[in-house]
Amino acid sequence: MFTGIITDIGTVTELERKGDLRARIATSYDIATIDIGASIASDGVCLTVIALGEGWYDVQISAETLDRTNLGDWTVGRRVNLERALRVGDELGGHIVSGHVDGVAEVIGLQDEGDSTRVTLRAPHELARFIAPKGSVALNGTSLTVNEVEGDRFGVNLIPHTKEATTWGEAKVGDRVNLEIDTLARYVARLAETG
Repeated sequence: MFTGIITDIGTVTELERKGDLRARIATSYDIATIDIGASIASDGVCLTVIALGEGWYDVQISAETLDRTNLGDWTVGRRVNLERALRVGDELGGHIVSGHVDGVAEVIGLQDEGDSTRVTLRAPHELARFIAPKGSVALNGTSLTVNEVEGDRFGVNLIPHTKEATTWGEAKVGDRVNLEIDTLARYVARLAETG
């Protein structure tokens, strides 16, 4: 489990396709505190550490994950939002995030409003019904509050801190971003379906 509070920005330094995709991510995390098998959310996707070295870790990304996320768009040099798994007693500053991405949204608008930036996104049609005003979403692993919803479009606001502490300061129209809907919204919708 994660909170959607990004704690590092890593860099993809190697990509290798051998059946699955293997990626090496450079990080400022203390490697001595990471175990093989640990979960680290990388752009919001819960990935398992399979190898470690000085200042980096490797993950293996399955075809299923590549189909459901934007990780297939990764290139060497890409910066990615990182969050280590939540530990008992950690502050829950964002919202409960599983790292199981539901689909990919597209950035369709960016508008500066004072020091903040309003981002408009288009959600996949089948996921749009789970997004509600003042609800939570995780976008590329970042816990964000939804401002408004209109059909399959929704907006979030990025304050300067978020733009500096995550890769959101580099966002541009046309970007594909990993979308994880709020777990509570998923269960409420399922209960409503089953009556």
